[in-house]
Amino acid sequence: MPTVRIVGSDIAHAAPLTLITGLGHWWLGSVDWLMLGSLPIGSIPGIAVGSWLAPKLPDHVLRPFLATILVIVGVRLVLA
Repeated sequence: MPTVRIVGSDIAHAAPLTLITGLGHWWLGSVDWLMLGSLPIGSIPGIAVGSWLAPKLPDHVLRPFLATILVIVGVRLVLA
């Protein structure tokens, strides 16, 4: 499967999941409003640049880049 399609389907799954979990936190009263406000500041430009750039890059460049990002995020989560 092409990497661009994987990235696109990941975004399509992440948006509803984020909405559902956000509503759950709101219902429980545990929303960090400062974090919620800052979330679009990074994610909207990231989605725009990523969706513009991903189709232009060959798979042999995009796959290692995505793998590196996932490893960095995973390590930060473990160490947090």
